[in-house]
Amino acid sequence: MGTEQDQPGEGVAVITGASSGIGAVFARRLAERGYGLVLVARREQRLEELARQLRPAPAPVETIVADLADGADRARVVERVQQQDVTVLVNNAGINGYGPFDQVDPALLGKVIDINVTTPTMLARAALPGMLEQQRGAIINVASLLAFAGALPPDPLPHRSTYAGTKSHMVTFSRTLAAELADTPVRVQALCPGLTATEFHLSRGAEPVAGEQERTHAEGGMNAEDVVTASLTALDSGEVLCAPGLEDAQAVERLAAAEAELRHGSVPDLAARYRKQHQGPFG
Repeated sequence: MGTEQDQPGEGVAVITGASSGIGAVFARRLAERGYGLVLVARREQRLEELARQLRPAPAPVETIVADLADGADRARVVERVQQQDVTVLVNNAGINGYGPFDQVDPALLGKVIDINVTTPTMLARAALPGMLEQQRGAIINVASLLAFAGALPPDPLPHRSTYAGTKSHMVTFSRTLAAELADTPVRVQALCPGLTATEFHLSRGAEPVAGEQERTHAEGGMNAEDVVTASLTALDSGEVLCAPGLEDAQAVERLAAAEAELRHGSVPDLAARYRKQHQGPFG
């Protein structure tokens, strides 16, 4: 791990999954804003090359090579995130584990949960006390619009039950934590891009995408620069749920209204449609 001692006035931004795509763009953009950087990823060569490109900037750049599905590696990152200089956490690392649920390797599914749920939750917990003490900070959790695709079958969408579930966790976790912190200066965002032009679909996540040069999957999508522009603009304006391609901002309010309607079911009386006895395969 490379380190520098002098800390910038903006503090330090920790970015996971920083070796390509959205994570690498966050690194460049936050460096431009004056933040020191802690870049976390599995691919050492890619990570060091990005750090080399960024180190002419005045703020310090550190690298941590880590597989966030590994408990020991995760603990090293948690230890760094707990330090008082961290003012921004970008939980960007993620893998998809796509495939029919009954056919995907259970070990890969466990890795999806470790990287997409356990790690960002633990890193947010590690970062938050210091941010509250400093009275400044932001946590950006990169989720996905697939978090809202539970009613849709695969084709053309991927087989994604575990991945979509993990991203639903990140959306609900972020929104609920943002409400918990509403009276503090710390901001929380769930960033929900749609299809993005990165390497993400080139691997299911068991192993990182090989090669020194960053590539783009054939499906295309929004470029990562625009995704990060939306995220940082939304963070500045206080949006908790950021969907970079969504023109209708009122859709988020309608989502909240639909959730409120569903919560009307929290009553002591059984709904009428369930009172009638039904004889079926489970009757």
